[in-house]
Amino acid sequence: MGQKVNPVAYRTGIMEDWKSRWYASKKDFAELLVEDKKIRDFIKKRKAPGEGRGINADRLMYPAIARIEIERTRDEVRVILFSAKPGVLIGHSGEKAEILQNDLQRLTGRRVNVKIEEVKRPDLVAQLIAEDIGDQLVRRVGFRRTMQRAMKQAMDAGAKGIKIQLSGRLGGAEMARCEKQIEGSIPLSTLRAKIDYGFHEAKIAQGHIGIQVWINQGEYSEDDKNGANAQTSKASKGAKRSYKR
Repeated sequence: MGQKVNPVAYRTGIMEDWKSRWYASKKDFAELLVEDKKIRDFIKKRKAPGEGRGINADRLMYPAIARIEIERTRDEVRVILFSAKPGVLIGHSGEKAEILQNDLQRLTGRRVNVKIEEVKRPDLVAQLIAEDIGDQLVRRVGFRRTMQRAMKQAMDAGAKGIKIQLSGRLGGAEMARCEKQIEGSIPLSTLRAKIDYGFHEAKIAQGHIGIQVWINQGEYSEDDKNGANAQTSKASKGAKRSYKR
C-alpha cells in the first residue's frame, strides 16, 4: 500500500511559505488554529443568498479562490484571498469585499482586513482546475472529456506535466472506482520541482466525486520569493574542516 504525501505540505518550510503566518503562545495556539480553519471554511463554503432549487442551488458566494493566506498582528487579522475572478469577490464599489470583512469580524470577534490578489495564470493552478472539473461534472458533462480538456488547457498554458484522478461512482456506475490520467512529468519527490496540488468534491446525484489534481509548474527559480527565502535560510557551505592524523 502506497504512502501518500501532500506535495504542498512536503515543500512547506523548504520551498514554499506557510499559508498561516503568525506566532502565539502555547495556551492560545490551538484556539487561533481553529479560528483559521473557521475563516477558511466560511469563505470556501458560503452559499450565495437568494438561490433556489436546481443547478444553481449550490452556487458559491466567493468562487474561484485558489488559496487563502492568513497573517496575524497584535491589532488585526489580515486575510489574503488569491482569486482568478477578483472583480466578483470585490463587487460593485467594493461592496462585496466589505460585507465579507464585516462577516469575518462577527465570526472571529477581531478586527479583520481582507485583501484580494489576482491569479495571473488560472490554468496552472491545481485548485481552480479541480473546482472547474467539479462544476462540469455537476452539469453532467462526461468525466473523460472533462479530464482531457483540463489537461490540454494546462499543457497549452505551459505546464510541464499534469495528473488528474477522479474517485467515486463515475458515469453513474454501481461500484465506485478511480480513473486517472497523466500527461508530462510529475516528479512528486523532487523538492526543487514546483508541484501544485488541488482537491475538490463534486456533489452529483449518484454521490460525491473526489477530484485530485497535480500540476508540475517547472522548477523554483532563484528569483522566486519563497525559493529565495528558503535559500537564505540554508547554512552556508564553508571550507571543510581538516583533521590531522
